[in-house]
Amino acid sequence: MNTHQQTNPNGLTIMNLLHENLARAQMSERLGEAHQLQLGYRLARARRLSRRAEQAAQQARLALARAL
Repeated sequence: MNTHQQTNPNGLTIMNLLHENLARAQMSERLGEAHQLQLGYRLARARRLSRRAEQAAQQARLALARAL
């Protein structure tokens, strides 16, 4: 039975480093997904506000046309 494990200068085993790297990669991926969702929400909100502004402008034009 070989009880010798490879370690780095900090004393962590190679397996621990692999788990840390995997966790770091997964966290980075989740942050990227959250960022993309946030951009999507902002885009949808901007489109809604743009539609409302266009509708308000159209109503103002109609009100002005009726007043003349």
